[in-house]
Amino acid sequence: MSLQPIDELPPKLQEIIRLFQSVQEPKAKYEQLLFYGKNLKPLDSEFKTRENKVEGCLSQVWVRAYLDFEKNVVFEADSDSVLTKGLAALLVQGLSGRPVEEVLRVSPDFVVSLELQQSLTTSRNNGFLNMLKLMQKKTLELYMEAEKGSGAVESSKLRDGSGENEGKIENLGSNGDVGAESSGDNSVKGLSFDAKIDGGEGLGPEGSEKGSNSKALGSRGIRVREKLERELSPVELEVEDISYQHAGHAGVRGSNGETHFNVKVVSKEFEGKSLVKRHRLIYNLLQEELQSGLHALSIVAKTLDEVDGS
Repeated sequence: MSLQPIDELPPKLQEIIRLFQSVQEPKAKYEQLLFYGKNLKPLDSEFKTRENKVEGCLSQVWVRAYLDFEKNVVFEADSDSVLTKGLAALLVQGLSGRPVEEVLRVSPDFVVSLELQQSLTTSRNNGFLNMLKLMQKKTLELYMEAEKGSGAVESSKLRDGSGENEGKIENLGSNGDVGAESSGDNSVKGLSFDAKIDGGEGLGPEGSEKGSNSKALGSRGIRVREKLERELSPVELEVEDISYQHAGHAGVRGSNGETHFNVKVVSKEFEGKSLVKRHRLIYNLLQEELQSGLHALSIVAKTLDEVDGS
């Protein structure tokens, strides 16, 4: 059987494979999987959805994927079984933070290189392959959405903890370098982005008043609006507080309830900038809010020409 060369796999996955190959005892390999499972950061319950569930597994398994600022794919996963969670953790660690094309190139036969045959039942092995299949499917969907150009990379989510796959941002807006491996003295932990299609919804002729119910904005919402108006001189602006949709979410506590916002901006400041750079600009402007309890932003950032041409 001809296997994909190990040196063609993502670097972290190569390390994991060599680790398992260096362990001769099947029991030790099994214990290594359990160790991975026990140390995998739990997935927030809001992401344990039908679309994130891996089919064909004896245990329940969920996989989430999103793109970081550099358009690398980052994965999160969870399971109700420690062993299955270990398999998921192996994939999360091995594939996270890598470019789309690199994740899609991974051949399922790499599982043979792990030499786990004696540690896994046939059903466990099939479940493992189904996890990889779903991860690659989600990766392809993220790529297609990003390429459409009119999509919004949603949302920056600040969470407690410092898991291995949580993004860290250094000097947001100065160099825009964001990723799971970058960090600095001014880092903000847990910044992540879910790829999401902007359904092409344009701003109405009244701009900022369309659906935003600006009178209902609290102190944070007012600060967000004022800062965007001052720095971007928008032609149209909409700031909508949707925190009520996330009541009970961990991010709500200690934030006066103002944690989730939809922001739509039309400004000449976006001309010549890619979608990612537009989002970096907005995140940079709102960095103080992100550090003080703002949990998620869904952003639509367009130029006037893009609105007129839609």
